[in-house]
Amino acid sequence: DAAAGPPPLPDPSPRLNAAYRAIARRMEGLNFVNPAIDVEAVAFAPWESHWLGAMVTPWCINLMLLPRDTARWPSLPQGKKRRYSFPAGEYEFISSRDDAVGEYQMCSLISPVLELPDHATACQVAELARAALLDPANAPVPEAPKAAEDADLPPGPIAQIKEHATAPMSKRDFLRGRFLRGERAE
Repeated sequence: DAAAGPPPLPDPSPRLNAAYRAIARRMEGLNFVNPAIDVEAVAFAPWESHWLGAMVTPWCINLMLLPRDTARWPSLPQGKKRRYSFPAGEYEFISSRDDAVGEYQMCSLISPVLELPDHATACQVAELARAALLDPANAPVPEAPKAAEDADLPPGPIAQIKEHATAPMSKRDFLRGRFLRGERAE
């Protein structure tokens, strides 16, 4: 059916792996490159009309969006940003292009990845980050609005701490709650 449009683009993982491996060869030995981590496109799967996954490299881990349905891809000039709403909240992606990959959008997760001990850990971090993005339990909790009657309540514990904090307080004083009574341990 011609009205259905072009078929979906295939999983971009092989193109991403090839393009980033070529970059990684040029970056070997740089001080922000972790030699224990390889290049790997991780957990790419359809999300809305796009491909969503994570790109693990020896210098960073990024969430990546690539076109799956070209008719619905939000093409942007290189370097422009766009916010997307995921179950875990809104995240900003920046547009980029590569001759081997085409247009894509990325959201930085970790850069550099020097603190990660090995490739398996980096891939696990990438998978967990992608999964967390799609989990509504990770959405920010909106702050409750202040009720007008709250203004007439006595000062809360923070106000009491500030009121009684005339001198430095030991951890022991704090943990024993003496700051609420204005007492100090000797």
